[in-house]
Amino acid sequence: MTEENVQKIHDASMKILEKTGMKFLHPDAVKVLEEHGIRMEGNIAHFTEDQIMEWVGKAPATAELHAADPQYDVSIGEDRSYNAPACTTVTLLDHDGNRRNASLDDFTKIIKLYEANPAYKINGGVPIHPHEVPAEWSQLILHYLCLQLTNKSMWSFTGNYEQMEAVIEMTCARFGVTPEQLKAEPRIMAIVNTITPLMFDIKMTETLFTFGKYHQPMTIAPAAMAGTTSPITLAGTIAMANAEAIATTALAQMNAPGTPIIYGSATTTADMRSGSIAIGAPEGALCYGYAPQLARFYGLPCRAGGSLTDAKMADAQAGYEAMMNYTMCRRNGVNLIYHSAGVLNSYLDFSFEKMIMDFEVIDYVDRIMRDIVVDDETIPLDLIDELGQGGQYLTSMHTLENCRTETLTPHISVRGPHDDEAHELDRNIQIRMHQLLDSYKRPEVPAETVDRMREVLKAHGVEDAVIALVDAQ
Repeated sequence: MTEENVQKIHDASMKILEKTGMKFLHPDAVKVLEEHGIRMEGNIAHFTEDQIMEWVGKAPATAELHAADPQYDVSIGEDRSYNAPACTTVTLLDHDGNRRNASLDDFTKIIKLYEANPAYKINGGVPIHPHEVPAEWSQLILHYLCLQLTNKSMWSFTGNYEQMEAVIEMTCARFGVTPEQLKAEPRIMAIVNTITPLMFDIKMTETLFTFGKYHQPMTIAPAAMAGTTSPITLAGTIAMANAEAIATTALAQMNAPGTPIIYGSATTTADMRSGSIAIGAPEGALCYGYAPQLARFYGLPCRAGGSLTDAKMADAQAGYEAMMNYTMCRRNGVNLIYHSAGVLNSYLDFSFEKMIMDFEVIDYVDRIMRDIVVDDETIPLDLIDELGQGGQYLTSMHTLENCRTETLTPHISVRGPHDDEAHELDRNIQIRMHQLLDSYKRPEVPAETVDRMREVLKAHGVEDAVIALVDAQ
């Protein structure tokens, strides 16, 4: 991933944006672009390189997010890396292999598991949609629930102007702040996606503009599929996706200069046998590797990848594809790793067993990324001389003092002699899941704060029966 290649991709993206242009479907976006001197042909915007670099340069290099508990505040950028939840999976894959609609109980359990894992400072969003929640106000209802389940920094949702203003109102109610205070100390972030090739739609524009109004951070994440929605060659696909990301970033800055933007990539290839997305492909991992290089080129933080897989079960394929993608993100300096645990079947399924497996992947990669310390303590020359040839180190004081910090003790992986190795991993997954759930501590949210939040729901027409169903969680 050479600087030369990054420069070539940037140059190609500039040519795409100047000659071919990008279509913005919302008239409000067209108006903003016209007001800032962008050459328009109908709703297709043609940018010069100077225009792109001027406006993208107004975005901050880090995105700050404040949590209910300050120990979970995050500063997304530089050399920091954060894990974030899965999002918008469709069905739940049970331990017995059956797929079903998720319930509110399932949703709550997922949020509790992310909350209990110390590897996470970010929670919330919609890892899966519970069937009991009506679609029209699902963003607001689930935001209401997440605000009571987590003390960590939070993902939010996308929606139209009314829905997103309601989410802002709910957030202000939870934290007891005014909109101006929320603007000064952001509390939620969202992902907006482009439509490849080279379009930005109406709902995403309304999310972009509403969050920009309140300076809440946003990830702009193209999800190009090489061979179907973008060129089959990865260089062409990355150049097109990059054009989409930076053109939308420029729009965000024209609308509200200084809005925190996270350069995102959900770009991968399509499977040439079926035309379906292939999120577990090595080509996707390469795209996730280029994303942070390009983000740094523009002075932006980066979001990409996750523990992604196309596997239909929590099996060996799920393991090696997730490890490949997650490791690629960490090795290349991705700041925000979305879909970091639980995703199966090309974003379609969520699996609790896969979630616990991915937690183990995160622990393994954390250990790999932590370099060894080389000093007189870690190279115990006196001990080596004392034990000489044929000695054993198991019972030495040096081993006892360092064994809990130097080596990773896995939670679920099977090591050493066991009587029933065939089922040991499955049992360990269930044991670890229950350990995390038992360790979960629900935030203490004052009753008057919950009442204020309920009033927001009622003001937007959410029925009492739905509120009562969520309150039972």
